Amino acid sequence: MAGKRITAARAAFEGKENLKVADAIALVKANAGAKFDETVEIALNLGVDPRHADQMVRGTVNLPNGTGKTVRVAVFARGDKADEAKAAGADIVGAEDLMEIVQGGKIEFERCIATPDMMPIVGRLGKVLGPRNLMPNPKIGTVTMDVAEAVKAAKGGQVQFKVEKAGVIHAGIGKASFDAKALEENLLAFVDAVQKAKPTGAKGAYMKKVSISSTMGPGVSVSVDSATGN
Repeated sequence: MAGKRITAARAAFEGKENLKVADAIALVKANAGAKFDETVEIALNLGVDPRHADQMVRGTVNLPNGTGKTVRVAVFARGDKADEAKAAGADIVGAEDLMEIVQGGKIEFERCIATPDMMPIVGRLGKVLGPRNLMPNPKIGTVTMDVAEAVKAAKGGQVQFKVEKAGVIHAGIGKASFDAKALEENLLAFVDAVQKAKPTGAKGAYMKKVSISSTMGPGVSVSVDSATGN
């Protein structure tokens, strides 16, 4: 059945590209037929080379309608700050004990937050957390004394983004079960945040291509003008 479904979806997408945001979302939603609630994913091709520090693109965005995903949050903190993190809904809280768990390869979280005093400990985990894009960073608000606020943001639909080597940013912007308007608002908020994160070293066209897909479905390109509100 999966083969038939994929063939039908490909046929539905045939010859369609550079669609307006609303049309692209309608197409992806209509063809998300897997047995689970598929994630709607966005890919942005940017005119940057992230190997140059002045062309790095990273940041966070609070999606107006959340992601539809349950995000597990780990917090490196001690004392009162550890208590605050737990009260705010953090899933795993610790210091050296948490470092040992992570060093042992057990990473049961999708977001990592730390208080500044914990960074000497967290710094030792760079080789483990770095490649997974989990390293706490003050620039995106995950190294902070306000751990409660950071935990609530992570749980409430905040998405981190970071450009990959090929100049591409990938992210989930909701679930196929979301209504079309909610997905449209999330997409526009995400693209806007990436636009605002345009680095000083970017030359020429910055937003080259925007495309969306569902987890198991084909992708469709979205008109850059439509996605950027032009």
